[in-house]
Amino acid sequence: MAASSAPPRARALLQQCLAARLQVKPPEPGSEAAWVEIQRGLVIYICFFKGASEELIPKMVNTLLNVKLSETESGKYVSLLDLPGDLLIIPQATLGGRLKGRNMQYHSNIEKEKGMELYSHFVTLCEKELAANTKCVEAGVVVKYGTYGNRQVLKLDTNGPFTHMIEF
Repeated sequence: MAASSAPPRARALLQQCLAARLQVKPPEPGSEAAWVEIQRGLVIYICFFKGASEELIPKMVNTLLNVKLSETESGKYVSLLDLPGDLLIIPQATLGGRLKGRNMQYHSNIEKEKGMELYSHFVTLCEKELAANTKCVEAGVVVKYGTYGNRQVLKLDTNGPFTHMIEF
């Protein structure tokens, strides 16, 4: 089968983690920073490109939640759903960067408003899929996510490093 010549519509970077903590709101005078955190599971960094649409989201969620990347105690690789494990979703526009000279350009990234809509739909569908999985419900699996279009601080304990990029 020949490789598709169409440009990707989305890019996801997956990283196994033992624990992760993401600052979703910086500290302000009179208030501390707000953080979300997960335990063992998967961190998904996500970027949408021009041409991406809501029709792409179910395929992405199905692929990313079912890819066998997590190693069990017995050495067998299973999906996040079969582990079961927590999920942290982080919007990452810089995954769409291209080097031009010595500068990065982001011309193929989707417009911010449309990207925010797709990101929100992606998060919602991930939450639904994990909530519908008996193993995940019984294990108390959590889905946490970052805020779209904002700089965020990430603290990550990796299991590897074990990082994979998947394009859609």
